[in-house]
Amino acid sequence: MPSPDAKSIRVMLVDDHTMVRAALRLLIQNCDGMTMVGEAGNRSEAVAVAASAQPDVILLDLDLGDESGLDLIQDLLEAAGQARIIILTGTRDPEAHQRALSLGAMGVVQKEKAPEALLLAIERVHAGEAWLDPLLTARLLGQVSKAGRPKKLDPEAASIATLTPREREVVTLVGEGLKNREIAERLFISEWTVRHHITSIFGKLQVSDRVELILFAYRHGLAKPPG
Repeated sequence: MPSPDAKSIRVMLVDDHTMVRAALRLLIQNCDGMTMVGEAGNRSEAVAVAASAQPDVILLDLDLGDESGLDLIQDLLEAAGQARIIILTGTRDPEAHQRALSLGAMGVVQKEKAPEALLLAIERVHAGEAWLDPLLTARLLGQVSKAGRPKKLDPEAASIATLTPREREVVTLVGEGLKNREIAERLFISEWTVRHHITSIFGKLQVSDRVELILFAYRHGLAKPPG
């Protein structure tokens, strides 16, 4: 592997298809600001490489032959420390995608998407944003709506009522995919203040990360779903 630039996004790839890895390696290495620091084709290799390379972003295929990428997510997060995981998959199973997000993945990219979409997803997830394509978002929201809501007391509505006007603005902008820096510029406040608001929002809405916050915002009309 080439020596990574200190400012490059360090990317690792886990896929059991040699040709897929070769194509993605070429894509990443030809992209300014990104460097491929490791790759693996199975679970044991992936954990070892992640621990050694300490990537910023891990591209993980859900289908690893006889193994499932879902079973690997937590091991990779433990091995790689600060790494963020993007599921790169050809499957259209929304339950598997939702499971991946609940296990700690920060985004899902379909393999049929254009290369530019993957590169953008890597940049956004590395910056701390969630990456959900419109189709996946619609399916996840559809599953939530089918579950129904209480007719009288709605704990989530009560939680929303505790948000300050500024916190509601922050929720809306997070739902639009803005980074902390962009939110700070939009609202004319510091990034530290944005982080403080987001921490408060997580506590009030009882969500654990930006993915859950975005889905919560879409579900309750606090932000508009993409597409």
